[in-house]
Amino acid sequence: MTKITLTRQRGFTLLEMSMALIVVALIISAVTLGSNLQRNTVYQHMATSFVRGWQLAFLSHVDRVGVAPGDNQTTPTGKVNGADDSELCNLDLRNAMYAAGVTMPQGRSEGYETHYGYLDSNGNPQDVSACFLNTEWSVPGSSAGSYVVQRKNVLVLEGLTPDLARMLDSLVDGNADARFGSFREESQAALTTTSSEEWSLESGVAYGSATATNLDESQIATLTAYYLMDR
Repeated sequence: MTKITLTRQRGFTLLEMSMALIVVALIISAVTLGSNLQRNTVYQHMATSFVRGWQLAFLSHVDRVGVAPGDNQTTPTGKVNGADDSELCNLDLRNAMYAAGVTMPQGRSEGYETHYGYLDSNGNPQDVSACFLNTEWSVPGSSAGSYVVQRKNVLVLEGLTPDLARMLDSLVDGNADARFGSFREESQAALTTTSSEEWSLESGVAYGSATATNLDESQIATLTAYYLMDR
């Protein structure tokens, strides 16, 4: 008669399962931290090479030519393009800088100096574009707590994710406030209210949506910011 030997199958102990979960959590944390560090490095590079680069280009143009980009040297207005609310972008902006002998930021590549590509926090491609504009801008009035609107030359930055906009605001002004300072959200630059304002979007909002519908694969909605060039 054949003797059948039964063997007991050994499972994972609670300690072993706990250790496995801890290792998995550490790996996920390391990957997330690495992604955040890489993204912050890209944001920092954009701030110094692209945003700061276009600010320096504007100031160099004024120093060399004596007027804002696009303004008339014979009858200067002090305004970009010599007019209210007239954007100077893309090829026109590049030609204005070429004519003045001003070095532009590298941007995405040769011929795309007014654009900068990056990835949002979901890993989707985004594009920041730079233009100059003379627009309405609120400044302190004649009495404490009052504000009036004047016209100022600004650098227009389109295509900023909420995280990137807040980081740039903090770098420029020391805190993220969409209403005050030299770096403001487009829709709040001319407000004469006395209270600080949050940036209007969060990273949970998907591109083309006004509500928090962002999924892991969604392209994140973007903002437009104004960076004051006049002092």
